[in-house]
Amino acid sequence: MQLNDIQLDLLREIADITDIPTGAYNIRSDSQSIGRQSSANIDIVPKEGVSGLDIFIKPNTKNETVHIPVVMTKSGLKEKVYNDFFIGDNADIEIVAGCGINNCGAHDSQHDGIHRFYVGKNARIRYAEKHYGSGDGSGKRILNPVTEVYMEDDSYCEMEMVQIKGVDDTKRTTVAELKQGAKLVVRERLMTHGVQQADSVYTVSLNGKDSSADIVSRGVARDDSFQRLDLKIVGNAECKGHTECDSIIMDNGKILAVPALEANNVDASLVHEAAIGKIAGEQLIKLMTLGLTEAEAEEQIINGFLR
Repeated sequence: MQLNDIQLDLLREIADITDIPTGAYNIRSDSQSIGRQSSANIDIVPKEGVSGLDIFIKPNTKNETVHIPVVMTKSGLKEKVYNDFFIGDNADIEIVAGCGINNCGAHDSQHDGIHRFYVGKNARIRYAEKHYGSGDGSGKRILNPVTEVYMEDDSYCEMEMVQIKGVDDTKRTTVAELKQGAKLVVRERLMTHGVQQADSVYTVSLNGKDSSADIVSRGVARDDSFQRLDLKIVGNAECKGHTECDSIIMDNGKILAVPALEANNVDASLVHEAAIGKIAGEQLIKLMTLGLTEAEAEEQIINGFLR
């Protein structure tokens, strides 16, 4: 597998890849797989009829990582990809995804990625998905991820969902269904600038006794950008759900938070917290007294907020 400088830059940003990964991986570039490897416990199989992969993780697989990043370097390229993950009972693994688009042309480039996770009983997964855009072309960089999570009894899923910078338009859709004792943890971080738009929609159904979800979204809207967070938790059993939207608004940015809690069981305990505001003046002054410029102080505050 040969990678050029642009591909390597994108892979470094979205998946911390600086060399060919060890273990199971599939690296996709401009609608083609340019490198794929299975392992003894993880089998990566191309789908038939549609673009995408089936990833099978054997029961009891421990301490392994699957890398499935996507990069796009051709202006005007548009694709839809379906990746299904079948995680066996008692497995404990990490999945690193992400998509980076470098658009130096005049035509829009777009990646729609549909990831479905079927998490077995007592299995644990950690999933990281980072989105990033670069290039000096006038064409947009568009990313529309769909994430579906179906969790069996006593399973655990932790997700890091990050939009770093450079993505012009994104609609992010996450759907989760949890059975008895299952737990979902999501940490979302979004940065928009210019005239970018980001729409993030969550629907999490807590269907089993003692299931729980903890979803925290942090966003920064700069310049003339717009963010919308539509976050819904449905409690259909004795369960616990917590959501939090915490955002910083700057310049002429706009943020709309639409929380929703639906309790269909008397023992469902659901909580939502939300806060939108500008950077506090005293924070800027404190950092500027240490020798930072106002712009440098703002960047320090934002970086700490999104960490």
